[in-house]
Amino acid sequence: MELREYAHTDATGLKDLLDRREVTPGEVFDLARAAIEQVDPVLGAVVGEVFDEPLAYASSGPFGGVPFAVKDLLCTAAGVRNENGSALMAGHVSPRDSHLMARWRTGGLAVLCRTSTPEFGFSATTEPATHAPTRNPWNPDRVAGGSSGGSAALVAAGALPWAHANDAGGSIRTPAALCGVVGLKPSRGLVPPGPDADEPLFGLTAEFAVTRSVRDAAALLDLVHGSAPGDRYHLRRRAPGEFVAALGHRPRGLRVAVSTGSPDVRADAAVAAEVARVAGLLEEFGGRVEWAEPVVDDERLRDLHLTFWSASIADTLRALTGGQDVEDALALVETATAAMVRHGLSLRWQDVSRARAYQNELTRSTADFLDGFDLVLSPVTRSTAWPIGELDSNRPGIDARGWVDTLSRYSPFTAVHNVTGRPAISVPTGMSAGLPVGVQLAAAPGREDLLLAVAAQLEEAAPWHARVPPVHAGGSRAVPRPGRPAAENRAENREGEGR
Repeated sequence: MELREYAHTDATGLKDLLDRREVTPGEVFDLARAAIEQVDPVLGAVVGEVFDEPLAYASSGPFGGVPFAVKDLLCTAAGVRNENGSALMAGHVSPRDSHLMARWRTGGLAVLCRTSTPEFGFSATTEPATHAPTRNPWNPDRVAGGSSGGSAALVAAGALPWAHANDAGGSIRTPAALCGVVGLKPSRGLVPPGPDADEPLFGLTAEFAVTRSVRDAAALLDLVHGSAPGDRYHLRRRAPGEFVAALGHRPRGLRVAVSTGSPDVRADAAVAAEVARVAGLLEEFGGRVEWAEPVVDDERLRDLHLTFWSASIADTLRALTGGQDVEDALALVETATAAMVRHGLSLRWQDVSRARAYQNELTRSTADFLDGFDLVLSPVTRSTAWPIGELDSNRPGIDARGWVDTLSRYSPFTAVHNVTGRPAISVPTGMSAGLPVGVQLAAAPGREDLLLAVAAQLEEAAPWHARVPPVHAGGSRAVPRPGRPAAENRAENREGEGR
């Protein structure tokens, strides 16, 4: 197998080649290493080093030997660093596998590196102070998105067929849209978050992956879904292969609500046009499209995120410092993180209770809205990928509320689905001025099967697999390392080690 063929083959295709013994797991691992080594000097997507050999996995698993990467946030592997994009956690080694990591291993995924994240995952771009910025393979002067930017960049560049990602406000879907890959955020509780957490970020966080194809997303969800013992939410495992089987369905008569804006932010012309184009495709599929959106109080939603995120980040720092004074720790974190910690330490229980009350209110009102619709179609982000350095989480003078307001303007369409626990998927249907445009589909909790079926239809009607970014392992054009501000060069010099 040549590198070019590897870089254009999705995970399901690699599995088929391995099953037929046309290629060995060792050969695939070597190709994945070579692919990463070719593109990562430009992308800056890998944290530390590529492993000399993959983490232990079940070779008899359904995807035995298919390459994979784990985002450097939340999902832990015993004996492997988990630094969360923060100098405060530099050198931290996880003592045990998370439940999800155990399922990756059982499924046969060959993990060969960690991927970059902003500090504690709290940004719409992956530009941590500890690491060079992660760049978009379609234009290295543009962002890959966040917080799963490292994973999305590697998948888009053909270095990996899929990679771990997680999402507490759009962190799977935003980089998927900006890099031109598939990003599914599952329903709350469908993929286990434990054992170190039962409901991360008050239920906002969902674990899963970014993939090159819809069929890979379905196959991976078949592999890892279902509650683990002790989980707060108990969602049963479905019949084997149920999500892959859903790809063959062609639902008709779907009621589709379409929107391209919120009270505070509207999508730019290119993104809005792509949403309208996809709405037309859904009509061609037999859907009934209506321009409508649930009522969301954007100010209360931002207050909710300010409370949930600041309380959670403050609690993380308290845990890392053993409950001692956190001021020394704040000197090691970015200015946005420090502002959020200080705000979190000032919260009262009444503030958390008020945010929880709006979460309940919004979840129930949007459920009522979905009684009239099967799908909600919207943008993922307000624009295509913006320039590196534009969204700086380490600039002086950041205050907590201002940072939350800023993030909501960059990605105003995704967070509501985290608050309500609904599944949503970003599908890379379009291009504008050489950059990908993703659209978002959301459905009622538990309806990943419907999202995957419709996404598969869109993949057929608006195929993206033939699009190849300038930075690609299957034949990158010579792309010079972009010029960077001095602060970014200093950050790269502080990059941590691998394992």
